[in-house]
Amino acid sequence: MRAVLKRALRHGCGLAMCLAAISCGGGSSLGAPPPPVITPGSNVVGVVVGAGPTGNSVNALYTTVTVCVPGSATQCQTIDNILVDTGSYGLRLLAPPLTLSLGVLAAPDGNALVECTVFADGFSWGPVAAMDIQIAGESASSVPVQLIGDSRFTTVPSDCSSTGGTAHNTVATFSANGVLGIGAFVTDCPDCSVSAIPAFYYSCTATACVNSVAPLTSQVQNPVPFFVADNNGTIIELPAVPAGGAAGVTGSLIFGIDTQSNNQSGTPTVLALQTSGKNVGGVTTIYNGQMLSASFIDSGSNALYFNDSSITPCASSSFAGFYCPVTTGSYSATIQGANALSAAVTFEVGDAETLPQSFAAFPALAGTSSLSGSFDWGLPFFYNNRVATAIAGFSTSAGTGPYVAF
Repeated sequence: MRAVLKRALRHGCGLAMCLAAISCGGGSSLGAPPPPVITPGSNVVGVVVGAGPTGNSVNALYTTVTVCVPGSATQCQTIDNILVDTGSYGLRLLAPPLTLSLGVLAAPDGNALVECTVFADGFSWGPVAAMDIQIAGESASSVPVQLIGDSRFTTVPSDCSSTGGTAHNTVATFSANGVLGIGAFVTDCPDCSVSAIPAFYYSCTATACVNSVAPLTSQVQNPVPFFVADNNGTIIELPAVPAGGAAGVTGSLIFGIDTQSNNQSGTPTVLALQTSGKNVGGVTTIYNGQMLSASFIDSGSNALYFNDSSITPCASSSFAGFYCPVTTGSYSATIQGANALSAAVTFEVGDAETLPQSFAAFPALAGTSSLSGSFDWGLPFFYNNRVATAIAGFSTSAGTGPYVAF
């Protein structure tokens, strides 16, 4: 089953407009930046919660990747402001900032292979090309990557465009130069290897597209399993952030689990992820006496999204869908894995309208969920945490993936 991607501004177009245009109130001085969490090692790349390429992102975790024409050591490009997303699988780049000349992979019928990527608030469209990928000291060869907004393929099929929301095919609408999907699985649509499913993969000419199957080897894929080493998962480390927010946050994305001295499992709670049913890759959240079985942990979501009628919603249309309690409140929930293990979690919900214009990190940002029976543990969950994601079928000393541990 396809994992729906959550963008950095999920539910947040109004919020982004407010941050870009005016001061949204609250606080007259910048929050002190939290101490950086930088773990040394060749398997580590720095990450930052910042305003991003459009200058208005909130709770968006970015990193830098280098991509090359397959087999070339000179035809390479380093791209920053790549969103780090544990809720999706594969590298997707916005084509406009890309300067490399890349051929497109072929669909089974010989035409170009193009993908429709559906997000919670829209879709992206673009062909699939093979690239060599370098992140920190890790590298993977000839990995299929989606080129979003590629000018060679501008005709979007109606079953893709009709999925709803905005077409996120530019940096301005995407609020990133790309997304690095490092979730707990390898490919983004296993079922597409045997069936042509609407709003997934297409066989395209320059002017027309039809639904197509896509072999697993041609689908957009999580690059981590293709690293020579440190390829069984990832760890994200971020510091604590004051409830009132901060101007920015720095941390670490560590590749591998129990493969080096800097990525040891330790003794975390290990929650197995669901591998079948409607919530593949997800967990169950117990909140307010409800069993929310469609929940998930996702660094690509910019807030905690859940439904609680006792929390005051924002009155301003610019913050529609977010919570705005008079005072910041503390709440608790239990996250339960498919292995029946569970962990108690406390979190805060603050007034989204008090977020100052110059802040990019806001751990108390929360809003309502449009997904029934769901609790979306977005980036605020990762603050003051060390979250490991083990890839399905890969072993660590804490167990075999897919799992999350913290």
